[in-house]
Amino acid sequence: MAETIEKQEFTLNLNGQKVKVAAPPDMPLLWALRDEIGISGVKFGCGAGLCGACSVQLDGVPARSCLYPIGEVGDAQVTTIEGLQDDPIARKLIDAWLEVDVMQCGYCQAGQIVSAHALLSETPKPKAGDIDAAMQGNICRCATYPRIRQAIRIASGQQEA
Repeated sequence: MAETIEKQEFTLNLNGQKVKVAAPPDMPLLWALRDEIGISGVKFGCGAGLCGACSVQLDGVPARSCLYPIGEVGDAQVTTIEGLQDDPIARKLIDAWLEVDVMQCGYCQAGQIVSAHALLSETPKPKAGDIDAAMQGNICRCATYPRIRQAIRIASGQQEA
C-alpha cells in the first residue's frame, strides 16, 4: 500500500509578498515554487545543487532551491528572478546582459542573474576573483562565462560595453 505524504501549510515571504502553500515539509523549495505556486523563472537543472539553474536568494544570499526543503525556509525572504524585476541593480545586470548578448539558450540565465545580483548587492565593485567566487557553481552549458563576467563588470560600472 502506498504511503500518504502529509502536506503542511507554509507561508513564504516570496518576492515581497506572503504566499501560502501546502506541501510536504521535505519538498524542495524549487518544486514548491514551480509546481505549487507557479513561479517559472526558477529552473530545474541537475537536482543536486551543482548547476545553479534553480538559484534563488534567501535573505539576499544565493541558495540552490533544489536542495532546500520548504520546511526549512521559515521566515527567510525568498527572492526569485521575478522578484528582482524592479530592482535597480537587477535592471543594470539585465541591461548589461542584453548589451553584451550573454544569452544563447538562456536556460541558466535567471540563476546567473540572481547570483550576480547578490554579489553586486554585497560588493558593488567586485574584483575578478570576487566575480569568479560568487558565480562558481552557476553552470552555463553554452559556456558564455566571459560574457557573464563582462556583463557583471559593466553593471558594476567598472567597464564599458
